[in-house]
Amino acid sequence: MKNEDFIKYMENNTYVETNSDVHKKFFELSERARKITAKLNCKYHKQEKIRKIFSKLIDKPIDKSFMMFPPFYADCGINITIGKNVFINACCNFQDQGGIEIGDNVLIGHNVVIATLNHDFNPDKRASMFSKKVIIKSNVWIGSNSTILPGIIINEGAIIAAGSVVTKEVPKNAIVAGNPAKIIKYINSADC
Repeated sequence: MKNEDFIKYMENNTYVETNSDVHKKFFELSERARKITAKLNCKYHKQEKIRKIFSKLIDKPIDKSFMMFPPFYADCGINITIGKNVFINACCNFQDQGGIEIGDNVLIGHNVVIATLNHDFNPDKRASMFSKKVIIKSNVWIGSNSTILPGIIINEGAIIAAGSVVTKEVPKNAIVAGNPAKIIKYINSADC
């Protein structure tokens, strides 16, 4: 299976059966991602080199405004899309087989986990998976140690408080906190 076929499959399907061609591709892409992230994480790099390595990981060009503090981990790599002026802090983990789309001006804190897969509830099919894309729109701030679960959309201007577990869509300009994350307030002009 080619990378393009994998991306197309993941855009149009949510179920990945154990030992299928797509499931086997998961492991192939994971090996690729681990090899590239090992290079990213093994020593100090200037931001220009980080951008070059990260671009190779996601198999797409990235804007020169992108910044990252490694280490960084990805389960796939090629199903991540990054906007302009994005900052990813240290020790983040992206499980991107299902797709992770990040808009412009997004800040992602330390140790953030973004997951796009769930395992089948049926014990006989537990290794099979369901995938759902995560979409993070522009001007979002995700606090340290937060977890974003599969299928979540975080709308423009939202803030995810540190340590939150996001289980539902986050409205525009909402501040959410907790496990599960709940709206604690909305950002208004007085807050800016």
